Amino acid sequence: MVVGEQTKDPYLVPMQTIASQVTMAMLRPALLIALLMSLSPAHAESQDPDLIFRKSTTFKLLTPNDKLAVYGIDDPIVEGVACHYTVPEKGGLSGALGLAEQTSDISLACQQYGPIRFKDKFSQGDVVFSEKRSLFFKKMQIVRGCDTKRNILVYMTYSDKLVEGSPKNSTSSVPIEPWGPGASDIQKCADFLR
Repeated sequence: MVVGEQTKDPYLVPMQTIASQVTMAMLRPALLIALLMSLSPAHAESQDPDLIFRKSTTFKLLTPNDKLAVYGIDDPIVEGVACHYTVPEKGGLSGALGLAEQTSDISLACQQYGPIRFKDKFSQGDVVFSEKRSLFFKKMQIVRGCDTKRNILVYMTYSDKLVEGSPKNSTSSVPIEPWGPGASDIQKCADFLR
């Protein structure tokens, strides 16, 4: 063999081509997932919920348990109102890796905890909070409305999907009442509707 001369193995070139094609085929879905995750917002108003507590519902030996988790959020537009919601969180290997599609069984309770003040105008059905419930296309939302006849704020939670959402939902009402001794100034939610 002469120095500088390249030997050509007839099996080496096709194997290198196949290896590079397999590598690219594996990288494309990962890049697509990373791109889609970076484009979709995690929460409305960039608000992270406060974890109140979690309780296990199903024991799993080597992976995380299935749990129910209770979270709290403040309404970003209506001062003096907080909502608490309970969501199931799947455990197992898919839950640990963040790949599990979570169920749509969500409960909701909202309460007045101080004087109610509206920071801005809002529309019926505006999103108060939103959170992904699967890797792709499913999210849980809490929306707000105003019962103008009774001066009551109405909150509803539900989950939706790109193709088909779930009819499971939960509703909570918050009557706007005076807060504290001698308080008489009550704002009307109808005055803040767009």
